[in-house]
Amino acid sequence: MAPKGDNVVVSNMKLERLLSMKGGKGETSYANNSQAQALHARSMLHLIEETLDGVQLNSSEVPFVVVDLGCSCGSNTIYIVDVIIKHMIKRYEALGYEPPEFSAFFSDLPSNDFNTLFQLLPPQANYGGSMEECLASDSHRSYFVAGVPGSFYRRLFPARSIDVFHSAFSLHWLSQVPDSVLDKRSKAYNKGRVFIHGAGENTANAYRKQFQTDLTGFLASRSQEMKRGGSMFLVCLGRTSVDPTDQGGAGLLFGTHFQDAWDDLVQEGLISNEKRDNFNIPVYAPSLQDFREIVEADGSFAINKLEVFKGGSPLVVSQPDDAVEVGRALANSCRSVSGVLVDAHIGDRLSEELFLRVERRAASHAKDLLEQLQFFHIVASLSFA
Repeated sequence: MAPKGDNVVVSNMKLERLLSMKGGKGETSYANNSQAQALHARSMLHLIEETLDGVQLNSSEVPFVVVDLGCSCGSNTIYIVDVIIKHMIKRYEALGYEPPEFSAFFSDLPSNDFNTLFQLLPPQANYGGSMEECLASDSHRSYFVAGVPGSFYRRLFPARSIDVFHSAFSLHWLSQVPDSVLDKRSKAYNKGRVFIHGAGENTANAYRKQFQTDLTGFLASRSQEMKRGGSMFLVCLGRTSVDPTDQGGAGLLFGTHFQDAWDDLVQEGLISNEKRDNFNIPVYAPSLQDFREIVEADGSFAINKLEVFKGGSPLVVSQPDDAVEVGRALANSCRSVSGVLVDAHIGDRLSEELFLRVERRAASHAKDLLEQLQFFHIVASLSFA
Protein backbone atom coordinates (compact mmCIF):
# COMPACT_ATOMS: atom_id res chain seq x y z
CA MET A 1 0.00 0.00 0.00
CA ALA A 2 1.31 3.46 -0.89
CA PRO A 3 2.15 5.55 2.17
CA LYS A 4 -0.04 8.52 2.79
CA GLY A 5 1.24 12.09 2.65
CA ASP A 6 1.93 13.98 5.82
CA ASN A 7 -1.24 16.04 5.48
CA VAL A 8 -4.79 15.61 4.29
CA VAL A 9 -6.33 17.15 1.19
CA VAL A 10 -6.26 20.94 1.35
CA SER A 11 -9.86 22.10 1.57
CA ASN A 12 -11.04 25.01 -0.50
CA MET A 13 -11.77 26.98 2.67
CA LYS A 14 -8.21 26.36 3.85
CA LEU A 15 -6.71 27.31 0.48
CA GLU A 16 -7.14 31.03 1.09
CA ARG A 17 -5.18 30.82 4.33
CA LEU A 18 -2.51 28.55 2.83
CA LEU A 19 -1.81 29.70 -0.72
CA SER A 20 1.25 31.86 -1.14
CA MET A 21 4.38 32.08 -3.18
CA LYS A 22 7.40 30.43 -1.55
CA GLY A 23 8.59 32.82 1.14
CA GLY A 24 12.04 33.69 2.41
CA LYS A 25 15.17 34.24 0.34
CA GLY A 26 16.28 30.65 -0.34
CA GLU A 27 17.07 29.01 -3.68
CA THR A 28 13.45 27.98 -4.30
CA SER A 29 11.87 31.16 -2.90
CA TYR A 30 9.71 33.43 -5.03
CA ALA A 31 12.06 36.33 -4.27
CA ASN A 32 14.86 34.43 -6.02
CA ASN A 33 12.73 32.98 -8.81
CA SER A 34 10.78 35.98 -10.06
CA GLN A 35 13.35 37.47 -12.42
CA ALA A 36 11.19 36.58 -15.41
CA GLN A 37 8.21 38.37 -13.88
CA ALA A 38 10.45 41.40 -13.36
CA LEU A 39 11.51 41.38 -17.01
CA HIS A 40 7.92 40.96 -18.19
CA ALA A 41 6.72 43.78 -15.91
CA ARG A 42 9.41 46.15 -17.14
CA SER A 43 8.42 45.44 -20.74
CA MET A 44 4.94 46.77 -19.91
CA LEU A 45 5.94 50.02 -18.18
CA HIS A 46 4.77 52.12 -21.13
CA LEU A 47 1.33 50.53 -20.82
CA ILE A 48 1.22 51.24 -17.08
CA GLU A 49 2.14 54.88 -17.72
CA GLU A 50 -0.60 55.18 -20.36
CA THR A 51 -3.07 53.98 -17.73
CA LEU A 52 -1.74 56.44 -15.16
CA ASP A 53 -2.08 59.34 -17.60
CA GLY A 54 -5.83 58.77 -17.48
CA VAL A 55 -6.13 58.93 -13.69
CA GLN A 56 -7.98 61.97 -12.38
CA LEU A 57 -5.84 64.29 -10.23
CA ASN A 58 -7.48 65.37 -7.00
CA SER A 59 -6.64 68.06 -4.48
CA SER A 60 -3.11 68.00 -3.11
CA GLU A 61 -4.66 68.01 0.35
CA VAL A 62 -6.05 64.51 -0.25
CA PRO A 63 -3.54 61.61 -0.09
CA PHE A 64 -3.09 59.67 -3.34
CA VAL A 65 -3.53 55.95 -2.68
CA VAL A 66 -1.97 53.11 -4.68
CA VAL A 67 -2.64 49.40 -4.15
CA ASP A 68 -0.75 46.39 -5.46
CA LEU A 69 -3.00 43.33 -5.26
CA GLY A 70 -1.23 39.98 -5.11
CA CYS A 71 2.03 41.68 -4.19
CA SER A 72 3.84 38.50 -3.08
CA CYS A 73 7.17 38.90 -1.27
CA GLY A 74 9.83 39.95 -3.78
CA SER A 75 11.18 43.28 -4.91
CA ASN A 76 9.01 43.47 -8.06
CA THR A 77 6.04 44.95 -6.22
CA ILE A 78 8.21 47.67 -4.64
CA TYR A 79 9.66 48.57 -8.03
CA ILE A 80 6.22 48.90 -9.65
CA VAL A 81 4.76 50.97 -6.81
CA ASP A 82 7.77 53.27 -7.04
CA VAL A 83 7.23 53.66 -10.80
CA ILE A 84 3.55 54.49 -10.28
CA ILE A 85 4.15 57.10 -7.59
CA LYS A 86 7.02 58.80 -9.42
CA HIS A 87 4.92 59.03 -12.59
CA MET A 88 1.99 60.56 -10.72
CA ILE A 89 4.31 63.10 -9.05
CA LYS A 90 5.54 64.15 -12.49
CA ARG A 91 1.94 64.63 -13.62
CA TYR A 92 1.17 66.90 -10.66
CA GLU A 93 4.36 68.90 -11.17
CA ALA A 94 3.81 69.25 -14.93
CA LEU A 95 0.55 71.06 -14.16
CA GLY A 96 2.19 73.24 -11.53
CA TYR A 97 0.49 71.48 -8.61
CA GLU A 98 2.07 70.55 -5.32
CA PRO A 99 2.13 66.72 -5.17
CA PRO A 100 0.00 65.22 -2.41
CA GLU A 101 1.21 62.71 0.15
CA PHE A 102 1.20 59.14 -1.15
CA SER A 103 0.16 55.89 0.49
CA ALA A 104 0.87 52.41 -0.86
CA PHE A 105 -0.94 49.29 0.26
CA PHE A 106 0.68 45.92 -0.43
CA SER A 107 -2.01 43.26 -0.38
CA ASP A 108 -1.94 39.48 -0.60
CA LEU A 109 -3.34 36.44 1.16
CA PRO A 110 -2.66 36.11 4.91
CA SER A 111 0.00 33.42 4.36
CA ASN A 112 2.13 35.74 2.21
CA ASP A 113 5.63 36.41 3.55
CA PHE A 114 5.06 40.08 4.38
CA ASN A 115 8.14 40.07 6.64
CA THR A 116 10.48 39.45 3.72
CA LEU A 117 8.65 42.07 1.66
CA PHE A 118 8.91 44.75 4.32
CA GLN A 119 12.61 43.99 4.86
CA LEU A 120 13.17 44.83 1.19
CA LEU A 121 11.53 48.25 1.48
CA PRO A 122 13.89 51.23 1.38
CA PRO A 123 13.70 53.47 4.47
CA GLN A 124 11.06 56.14 4.52
CA ALA A 125 12.10 59.67 3.62
CA ASN A 126 12.14 62.31 6.33
CA TYR A 127 8.81 64.07 6.02
CA GLY A 128 10.10 66.93 8.11
CA GLY A 129 11.57 68.30 4.88
CA SER A 130 9.88 69.23 1.62
CA MET A 131 8.44 66.80 -0.89
CA GLU A 132 11.21 67.82 -3.29
CA GLU A 133 13.82 66.75 -0.73
CA CYS A 134 12.05 63.44 -0.26
CA LEU A 135 12.01 62.78 -4.00
CA ALA A 136 15.63 63.77 -4.48
CA SER A 137 16.82 60.84 -2.41
CA ASP A 138 16.65 57.68 -4.55
CA SER A 139 17.62 55.55 -1.57
CA HIS A 140 14.47 56.53 0.33
CA ARG A 141 10.79 56.05 -0.42
CA SER A 142 8.46 59.01 -0.57
CA TYR A 143 5.28 57.21 0.48
CA PHE A 144 3.63 55.64 3.49
CA VAL A 145 3.24 51.85 3.54
CA ALA A 146 0.85 49.27 4.94
CA GLY A 147 0.23 45.58 4.36
CA VAL A 148 -3.33 44.35 3.80
CA PRO A 149 -3.91 40.59 4.17
CA GLY A 150 -6.99 39.12 2.50
CA SER A 151 -8.45 37.78 -0.71
CA PHE A 152 -8.84 40.30 -3.53
CA TYR A 153 -11.96 38.46 -4.59
CA ARG A 154 -13.70 40.29 -1.72
CA ARG A 155 -13.70 43.84 -0.31
CA LEU A 156 -10.40 44.95 1.21
CA PHE A 157 -10.71 48.76 1.46
CA PRO A 158 -13.25 51.46 2.38
CA ALA A 159 -15.53 52.76 -0.33
CA ARG A 160 -14.12 55.39 -2.72
CA SER A 161 -10.67 55.34 -1.10
CA ILE A 162 -8.28 54.10 -3.83
CA ASP A 163 -6.88 56.00 -6.83
CA VAL A 164 -4.92 53.23 -8.59
CA PHE A 165 -5.10 49.46 -8.41
CA HIS A 166 -2.30 47.38 -9.88
CA SER A 167 -2.21 43.60 -10.06
CA ALA A 168 0.31 41.53 -11.99
CA PHE A 169 0.61 37.75 -12.38
CA SER A 170 -2.06 37.01 -9.78
CA LEU A 171 -5.59 36.93 -11.23
CA HIS A 172 -5.03 33.55 -12.89
CA TRP A 173 -4.92 32.06 -9.37
CA LEU A 174 -8.44 30.92 -8.54
CA SER A 175 -9.99 31.33 -5.11
CA GLN A 176 -10.46 27.57 -5.01
CA VAL A 177 -10.19 24.38 -7.02
CA PRO A 178 -13.73 23.85 -8.35
CA ASP A 179 -15.53 21.35 -6.07
CA SER A 180 -16.65 19.19 -8.99
CA VAL A 181 -13.06 18.71 -10.18
CA LEU A 182 -12.24 16.80 -6.97
CA ASP A 183 -15.57 14.94 -6.76
CA LYS A 184 -15.37 11.33 -8.00
CA ARG A 185 -19.09 11.36 -8.74
CA SER A 186 -18.85 14.39 -11.00
CA LYS A 187 -18.33 14.37 -14.76
CA ALA A 188 -15.78 17.14 -14.15
CA TYR A 189 -13.62 14.89 -11.93
CA ASN A 190 -10.05 15.43 -13.15
CA LYS A 191 -8.95 11.81 -12.78
CA GLY A 192 -5.26 11.20 -13.35
CA ARG A 193 -4.39 14.89 -13.70
CA VAL A 194 -3.23 17.70 -11.43
CA PHE A 195 -4.08 20.58 -13.78
CA ILE A 196 -6.67 21.62 -16.36
CA HIS A 197 -4.18 21.30 -19.25
CA GLY A 198 -5.25 18.41 -21.46
CA ALA A 199 -8.29 17.64 -19.28
CA GLY A 200 -11.82 16.90 -20.47
CA GLU A 201 -14.47 19.42 -21.50
CA ASN A 202 -16.42 19.16 -18.24
CA THR A 203 -13.30 19.85 -16.19
CA ALA A 204 -12.47 22.82 -18.39
CA ASN A 205 -15.98 24.22 -17.96
CA ALA A 206 -15.68 23.92 -14.17
CA TYR A 207 -12.41 25.85 -14.19
CA ARG A 208 -13.85 28.50 -16.52
CA LYS A 209 -16.93 29.00 -14.34
CA GLN A 210 -14.75 29.39 -11.26
CA PHE A 211 -12.67 32.03 -13.06
CA GLN A 212 -15.85 33.85 -14.08
CA THR A 213 -17.12 33.83 -10.48
CA ASP A 214 -13.80 35.03 -9.11
CA LEU A 215 -13.17 37.84 -11.60
CA THR A 216 -16.77 39.01 -11.20
CA GLY A 217 -16.21 39.27 -7.43
CA PHE A 218 -12.91 41.07 -7.99
CA LEU A 219 -14.47 43.71 -10.24
CA ALA A 220 -17.49 44.21 -7.98
CA SER A 221 -15.20 44.82 -4.99
CA ARG A 222 -12.91 47.23 -6.82
CA SER A 223 -15.86 49.20 -8.20
CA GLN A 224 -16.87 50.00 -4.62
CA GLU A 225 -13.38 50.80 -3.38
CA MET A 226 -12.10 52.96 -6.24
CA LYS A 227 -12.43 56.72 -6.37
CA ARG A 228 -14.23 58.25 -9.35
CA GLY A 229 -11.66 58.86 -12.05
CA GLY A 230 -9.40 56.07 -10.80
CA SER A 231 -7.85 53.33 -12.91
CA MET A 232 -6.69 49.73 -12.76
CA PHE A 233 -3.82 48.01 -14.55
CA LEU A 234 -4.18 44.23 -14.52
CA VAL A 235 -1.93 41.49 -15.86
CA CYS A 236 -2.56 37.76 -15.63
CA LEU A 237 -1.49 34.64 -17.47
CA GLY A 238 -3.49 34.25 -20.65
CA ARG A 239 -3.77 31.89 -23.57
CA THR A 240 -4.04 32.34 -27.32
CA SER A 241 -6.04 29.16 -27.93
CA VAL A 242 -9.84 29.17 -27.81
CA ASP A 243 -9.61 25.73 -26.17
CA PRO A 244 -9.42 26.17 -22.37
CA THR A 245 -7.68 22.79 -21.98
CA ASP A 246 -4.74 24.25 -23.92
CA GLN A 247 -3.31 26.46 -21.20
CA GLY A 248 -0.25 27.55 -23.17
CA GLY A 249 2.78 28.36 -21.01
CA ALA A 250 0.93 27.46 -17.81
CA GLY A 251 0.16 24.10 -19.39
CA LEU A 252 3.82 23.44 -20.07
CA LEU A 253 4.74 24.52 -16.54
CA PHE A 254 2.12 22.45 -14.68
CA GLY A 255 0.81 19.97 -17.27
CA THR A 256 3.95 18.22 -18.55
CA HIS A 257 7.00 17.51 -16.37
CA PHE A 258 5.17 18.51 -13.19
CA GLN A 259 2.33 16.15 -14.11
CA ASP A 260 4.76 13.36 -15.04
CA ALA A 261 6.57 13.75 -11.71
CA TRP A 262 3.29 13.10 -9.86
CA ASP A 263 2.77 10.03 -12.01
CA ASP A 264 6.29 8.90 -11.12
CA LEU A 265 5.44 9.02 -7.41
CA VAL A 266 2.35 6.91 -8.05
CA GLN A 267 4.19 4.34 -10.15
CA GLU A 268 6.94 4.08 -7.54
CA GLY A 269 4.37 3.42 -4.83
CA LEU A 270 5.18 6.60 -2.90
CA ILE A 271 1.64 7.97 -3.15
CA SER A 272 -1.70 6.53 -4.25
CA ASN A 273 -3.64 7.41 -7.38
CA GLU A 274 -6.25 9.01 -5.16
CA LYS A 275 -3.67 11.19 -3.43
CA ARG A 276 -2.53 12.54 -6.79
CA ASP A 277 -6.08 13.00 -8.08
CA ASN A 278 -7.03 14.99 -4.99
CA PHE A 279 -4.44 17.63 -5.88
CA ASN A 280 -5.16 20.21 -8.58
CA ILE A 281 -3.41 23.48 -9.33
CA PRO A 282 -5.98 26.33 -8.88
CA VAL A 283 -4.85 28.25 -11.97
CA TYR A 284 -6.81 29.24 -15.08
CA ALA A 285 -5.23 31.15 -17.96
CA PRO A 286 -8.17 32.91 -19.67
CA SER A 287 -8.53 33.84 -23.30
CA LEU A 288 -9.01 37.47 -24.27
CA GLN A 289 -12.69 36.73 -24.89
CA ASP A 290 -13.08 35.12 -21.45
CA PHE A 291 -11.74 38.28 -19.82
CA ARG A 292 -13.64 40.74 -21.99
CA GLU A 293 -17.02 39.08 -21.44
CA ILE A 294 -16.68 39.32 -17.65
CA VAL A 295 -15.58 42.97 -17.65
CA GLU A 296 -18.39 43.95 -20.01
CA ALA A 297 -20.97 41.99 -18.01
CA ASP A 298 -19.89 43.80 -14.83
CA GLY A 299 -20.26 47.16 -16.58
CA SER A 300 -18.51 49.27 -13.95
CA PHE A 301 -15.29 49.90 -15.85
CA ALA A 302 -14.43 51.37 -19.23
CA ILE A 303 -11.92 49.28 -21.17
CA ASN A 304 -9.02 51.48 -22.28
CA LYS A 305 -6.88 48.59 -23.42
CA LEU A 306 -7.35 44.83 -23.43
CA GLU A 307 -4.85 42.72 -25.31
CA VAL A 308 -2.70 39.62 -25.27
CA PHE A 309 0.93 40.46 -24.56
CA LYS A 310 3.78 38.06 -25.26
CA GLY A 311 5.75 37.85 -22.04
CA GLY A 312 8.46 35.37 -22.97
CA SER A 313 9.90 32.46 -21.01
CA PRO A 314 9.69 32.11 -17.21
CA LEU A 315 13.14 30.51 -17.29
CA VAL A 316 16.08 32.82 -16.62
CA VAL A 317 19.35 30.90 -17.02
CA SER A 318 22.96 32.03 -17.41
CA GLN A 319 24.00 28.93 -19.39
CA PRO A 320 21.25 27.95 -21.87
CA ASP A 321 23.34 24.98 -23.07
CA ASP A 322 23.55 23.57 -19.54
CA ALA A 323 20.65 21.11 -19.33
CA VAL A 324 21.10 20.69 -15.59
CA GLU A 325 20.72 24.44 -15.02
CA VAL A 326 17.63 24.56 -17.23
CA GLY A 327 16.10 21.64 -15.35
CA ARG A 328 16.81 23.27 -12.01
CA ALA A 329 15.39 26.59 -13.22
CA LEU A 330 12.13 24.92 -14.31
CA ALA A 331 11.81 23.02 -11.03
CA ASN A 332 12.58 26.11 -8.94
CA SER A 333 10.15 28.24 -10.96
CA CYS A 334 7.41 25.66 -10.49
CA ARG A 335 8.23 25.17 -6.82
CA SER A 336 8.34 28.88 -6.02
CA VAL A 337 4.66 29.24 -6.97
CA SER A 338 3.20 25.82 -6.13
CA GLY A 339 5.56 24.42 -3.49
CA VAL A 340 3.49 25.58 -0.51
CA LEU A 341 0.43 23.71 -1.83
CA VAL A 342 2.45 20.58 -2.64
CA ASP A 343 4.07 20.60 0.81
CA ALA A 344 0.65 20.81 2.46
CA HIS A 345 -0.74 17.96 0.36
CA ILE A 346 2.02 15.34 0.52
CA GLY A 347 4.44 16.65 3.12
CA ASP A 348 7.94 18.10 2.86
CA ARG A 349 9.73 14.80 2.22
CA LEU A 350 7.60 13.70 -0.71
CA SER A 351 7.50 17.26 -2.02
CA GLU A 352 11.29 17.17 -2.22
CA GLU A 353 11.07 13.89 -4.14
CA LEU A 354 8.49 15.35 -6.51
CA PHE A 355 10.52 18.41 -7.47
CA LEU A 356 13.70 16.35 -7.88
CA ARG A 357 11.81 14.38 -10.52
CA VAL A 358 10.54 17.58 -12.12
CA GLU A 359 14.14 18.79 -12.32
CA ARG A 360 15.43 15.56 -13.87
CA ARG A 361 12.62 15.36 -16.40
CA ALA A 362 13.04 19.01 -17.36
CA ALA A 363 16.79 18.60 -17.75
CA SER A 364 16.25 15.79 -20.25
CA HIS A 365 14.05 18.13 -22.33
CA ALA A 366 16.03 21.34 -21.77
CA LYS A 367 16.29 22.39 -25.42
CA ASP A 368 12.57 21.93 -26.05
CA LEU A 369 11.71 23.86 -22.89
CA LEU A 370 13.81 26.85 -23.87
CA GLU A 371 12.20 26.90 -27.31
CA GLN A 372 8.59 26.17 -26.37
CA LEU A 373 7.94 27.51 -22.87
CA GLN A 374 6.53 30.97 -23.54
CA PHE A 375 4.02 32.88 -21.45
CA PHE A 376 1.32 35.09 -22.85
CA HIS A 377 -0.43 37.62 -20.63
CA ILE A 378 -3.81 39.29 -20.63
CA VAL A 379 -3.16 43.01 -20.13
CA ALA A 380 -6.10 45.18 -19.11
CA SER A 381 -6.26 48.92 -18.52
CA LEU A 382 -9.60 49.86 -16.97
CA SER A 383 -11.04 53.19 -15.82
CA PHE A 384 -13.76 53.89 -13.28
CA ALA A 385 -15.91 56.82 -14.35
